[in-house]
Amino acid sequence: MVGSSLFAQISDTAASEKYLRNKVLEDIQTNLNKKNQLLDSTIARLDLKVNDLDKSIRETSNVKEKADKLLERVQALENKQKAIEENELNVYQANYQSAIVNLIYMDREIKPLLLFNSTKDFFDLLSQASNPMSYPGYDDWIKKFKTYIDQHKSKEANLDVLSNFVNTSNDITKAIPLTGPVTQLFFTGIESFINSSSQKHKEEREQGEKMFLLLTKLSQFSHDKTDVEHDWLNITKELKGLQLHYDSILSKNLDFLGISKSDYNKRFSTENDAEKRYNYLTFIRQRAAQLVDEQKRNAPKEWKEGIYFELMDIQSLKQRFGRITFLISNYIDSYHELLKKYSDDPQIGKQMVLLEKKLTDVKDIFDVSFRPTDYLDSATRMYKVD
Repeated sequence: MVGSSLFAQISDTAASEKYLRNKVLEDIQTNLNKKNQLLDSTIARLDLKVNDLDKSIRETSNVKEKADKLLERVQALENKQKAIEENELNVYQANYQSAIVNLIYMDREIKPLLLFNSTKDFFDLLSQASNPMSYPGYDDWIKKFKTYIDQHKSKEANLDVLSNFVNTSNDITKAIPLTGPVTQLFFTGIESFINSSSQKHKEEREQGEKMFLLLTKLSQFSHDKTDVEHDWLNITKELKGLQLHYDSILSKNLDFLGISKSDYNKRFSTENDAEKRYNYLTFIRQRAAQLVDEQKRNAPKEWKEGIYFELMDIQSLKQRFGRITFLISNYIDSYHELLKKYSDDPQIGKQMVLLEKKLTDVKDIFDVSFRPTDYLDSATRMYKVD
């Protein structure tokens, strides 16, 4: 069971990570807003000055005065253009800073450790629920069935074949799956065992029929479960592909920033102290702003292109992960539907109800860590448009 202390720890960790990331992103936005307000004020003042100069130029007949006013007007327009370009630089710096912060935090989000940790107990219990040995009376009955197989395998070919499977394992249900072609052989043998019971052994016959019904239900449950598990295999492939894509983009941007992977791992990825991680994020954020400024100075005509492609790559990565979180959410919902289907069954219903409680814990932890709609929405709104 996922205990309350573990749930609280996971919830607190997720909340702490989100708080730290949002604090850095808010710092970036606040800083940009301050710069924008200052530049907007400057541009408004320069616009007013140009208007006043235009009026003075129109009204004066003094040639020298008109020339001075024209020169002053040109200077005002140049200063306005510089302010506009500075604003553009500020926006690119803020956007790249936001992109880097989001990229770095995806390291902890893509690795679905919270989900795996929380689901371990669920899948342990799921295995128990699928195993007939977990149900009352089955252990005693299966021993009798194995004895029957050994005694009659020389007379019935199907029992002889079944014996070969049974003798490879102490547990017949481990030797023979509850789904697939061998299952039919298993069920035929059970039917033969039940039919061999005389009317005098009514209790033994009823026990056999009860176990046969249990195995039939578990077989159908295992079949239905396989369909859901197939979805998880696809999700796992998506996550692995995303991890590779993420590692590539992260390495590329760390190189771009002039930061070694070992330094990043030591000071952020494996660092547990929140304050130290925040300080390192501040350092990376400042480095990102410096890089954009360097790009502009070194390539005045082409500086935006390289930054723009990194912005798009990181946004696309975040959107891709957001879509995967939707798939995981749907996967959890599919298990809810599966368990609900069998929850009222008199033989296996109690196990299904217990599983639903475990799955609710999984869902709660997932919802704390990932909100697919919010994730995609934040990915769409990552950047400030100039």
